[in-house]
Amino acid sequence: MATAHDTLSVVVGAGGTGGHIYPGLAVADAVRRAVPDAVVSFIGTERGLETRLIPEAGYRLHTVDMIPFDRSLGSRRFLLPADLLRSGAQARRVIEEQGAQVVIGMGGYPSAPAVLGARLARRPALVHESNAVPGRANRFASTLTPHVALAFDRSREHLSARSGARAETVGMPLVGAVAGLERSALRAAARRSYGVPEDARLVLFNGGSLGAARLTEAALGLARRWRARPDVHLLIKTGPKPLAEVQDRLAAEGCGRVATAVGYLDRMDLAYAAADLVVCRAGSATVAELASLRMPAVLVPYPHAPHDHQTHNARVLSDPGAGLLLPDGETTGGRLAELIEPLLADPARLAAMSAAADPGTHAIAADLMAAWVLRLAGR
Repeated sequence: MATAHDTLSVVVGAGGTGGHIYPGLAVADAVRRAVPDAVVSFIGTERGLETRLIPEAGYRLHTVDMIPFDRSLGSRRFLLPADLLRSGAQARRVIEEQGAQVVIGMGGYPSAPAVLGARLARRPALVHESNAVPGRANRFASTLTPHVALAFDRSREHLSARSGARAETVGMPLVGAVAGLERSALRAAARRSYGVPEDARLVLFNGGSLGAARLTEAALGLARRWRARPDVHLLIKTGPKPLAEVQDRLAAEGCGRVATAVGYLDRMDLAYAAADLVVCRAGSATVAELASLRMPAVLVPYPHAPHDHQTHNARVLSDPGAGLLLPDGETTGGRLAELIEPLLADPARLAAMSAAADPGTHAIAADLMAAWVLRLAGR
């Protein structure tokens, strides 16, 4: 057990997609806020976004050899137990070399070896599940530790009876700018930054870090339909690769006045503050941000997500009436117009959707996780 004079060392297992990495970074930042001299490092693989995002955030990344928990591997999936044992042993070495007092598994396939490594090294581990339906890696990892945190309470029913009974719902750890956002305070400045007239309604299209072709195509159809309207504007995040083509199409079709395409949004807080409605995928971090900010949304779940977890995520907002759920195959400019035009014409309905959202504890989830880590470290 650590004493007050020990340097706190924490190892975080997170990787694959931003949906696991960004919450892990939010928790790492919260640990450092609580204990400024804490040493926090990450375990990941050499294949995921962690190879870029974690070093850019100023944290050290240790890599292990791990294949995804994915049935699409075919016969190679039979190598998974041996692969997991090998990567768990690699993670154990990292944990012991770092002198870690606590290990956190944030999901994604690097999470399982990190938690297994903690078990082998006899260090306490804390697992965080970000989706409404847990992934295979976290369903396994949650059986190795009594400390299980959930972003959404509905995840509990998809865990083993023992893991579900002891899990605690803390919310989704959000990055600082969004976690502390007051939309109304930033709205005027945000709309000026995007050149949106004060009396226009802004619809934000957010397809995730790489964009979503289905959402972008539907946004282009909506822009053509609305190109003569002065009272609406579209902000379309395309992802970096399609940006030039989308900008050319908007210009060629005379939609430049009503729509702006960007490859990436460096300031999601500005985008959320400026927008009246969001059309987006239903990744867990996005759903948590929308709920925390009480942001009305049309949610288009990614149809190939494992266990259809994005549809389950979307229902966190659609079930209470804070969002509308639209299947990917039905997402066209015309169908979006049928849904969105009545909303934009009815401020009271938009306000009711905002009021129906449950902000939960997402805004303080990173700090709740950090406090849990400190308890496990004996502080």
